[in-house]
Amino acid sequence: MSSQTAERFPGIAASSVESLYEQPLSERMRTFLRLEYLYQQLLYHLEQPQAGSTRIAVAGLLDMVAILGRGDVRGDVLKELERQIFIFDRYQHLPGVDEARLRRVLRNLQELRQRLFAVGSQFLHPVRESEFLAAIKHRSAIPGGTCEFDLPNYSHWLRQPYAQRRADIEFWLENIRPLCDSIAELLWLLRESGEPSERVAINGVYQHALGDTAVGLLRIQLPPDSGLYPEISGSHHRFSVRFMQWPETRERATQTARDVQFRLTIC
Repeated sequence: MSSQTAERFPGIAASSVESLYEQPLSERMRTFLRLEYLYQQLLYHLEQPQAGSTRIAVAGLLDMVAILGRGDVRGDVLKELERQIFIFDRYQHLPGVDEARLRRVLRNLQELRQRLFAVGSQFLHPVRESEFLAAIKHRSAIPGGTCEFDLPNYSHWLRQPYAQRRADIEFWLENIRPLCDSIAELLWLLRESGEPSERVAINGVYQHALGDTAVGLLRIQLPPDSGLYPEISGSHHRFSVRFMQWPETRERATQTARDVQFRLTIC
């Protein structure tokens, strides 16, 4: 995995070091995180030559298209890129700023804005007009509906050389990449904007009032051997965390009664 990928998808790098959990506090942030998750999964399986991985990549692509069909996600991303460009442009006039790094960030944001603007509002057209993908989407709604006897053309395509399958997915993904790359960049900037702080959940419960501060994302870090995971609920004004003990899968999780030390980042 490249260093750039590790920066943009921190969950990959952090998973072996600590248990990291994220909670969005707005519908837009939920959409961004879901698209990031699907994009990350698609890119991983796109690199694998097995037909099973190709199936997962196609399923991820169709899920992304379904999400992008709800509302104007492209417009939301363009607005956020513009906002970030405006903010970072103002930093150029402040003392003590790393100008070389600032120029790189601004250049990345401007290039992403240009790429996303260039694909136009009809960027999903090549995928939506594909009869091949439409048939897979339709049959995917049925449990086991993409079996060989249901979609013999899909089965035939999955038997094609890996290079051919990859080229087809790259074609379908071409106009969606600028949006997904932009979301990855924006989420990276958001995550980098917060500073982690040590907190304690008394008897396994932590509550926090946000006031009027604009918050989009919460990040909670636990030691990998804690045996706990957080259940997070909240809104723009406040949130609460309950730390649950992980039992065997055949048992129901219970809230821990002990004090829990954890790291919290409010972004």
